Amino acid sequence: MRLRKKPWVSGALEAYSDSVLIKDLLCAKTLAPGLNLDDEIKKVSGRLKGHWHEIFGRTAPLHVELGTGKGKFISEMAERHPEIDFVGIESQQDVLYYVAQKVREKKLTNVRLLVFDVNHLLEIFAPGEINRLYINFCDPWPKVRHAKRRLTHGTFLQKYSIVLAGDGEIFFKTDNRILFDFSLEEFAEQGLILDKVTFDLHESDFADNVMTEYETKFSGMGTKINRSEIKFP
Repeated sequence: MRLRKKPWVSGALEAYSDSVLIKDLLCAKTLAPGLNLDDEIKKVSGRLKGHWHEIFGRTAPLHVELGTGKGKFISEMAERHPEIDFVGIESQQDVLYYVAQKVREKKLTNVRLLVFDVNHLLEIFAPGEINRLYINFCDPWPKVRHAKRRLTHGTFLQKYSIVLAGDGEIFFKTDNRILFDFSLEEFAEQGLILDKVTFDLHESDFADNVMTEYETKFSGMGTKINRSEIKFP
């Protein structure tokens, strides 16, 4: 379910420029009239791709969450791990506002946020620049004809293989068993290495789980959470 669009968010986000990359807010849905998406992506690429250590002002492992929701996960992870830099990518500008609020409240300096379409991930990250990707409760795109839109489809996995470092990994969670089964098949087809696969995370022995807002709500209703860790050979 999408949030009702809030026209005031664009201006409000300017107050969070310490964490939100205002100049790089870029999504086809938020692009100003008259601007060409491909041209704007090239501009963003020049500012971000290969420059993330400079953006954070230090050399540290880089972890990226694809789809932040309202930011419970990324803000708690960043708070627990100040030695790691986190980038949160969200397609909805209105949602990102809530993430920025959490980052400000926790006084986190190791988080950067932007509105971006993950289809263009290769345009903002250089090869081997990311150490870990988090994919939490992404849109399952249940219709078969939409399978290529799933963030665990082979076409996305090929992109991840480029931006991830040699020891890079993906942490994947979903409550959708059909999507999870599909993803396991895609991982196998790509020859990826699976670890810590569980079909009921909260009943497993995994002890370091940080929940998203969505996970908190639905696991509380008894929904089983699927999780796996993936590495590229």
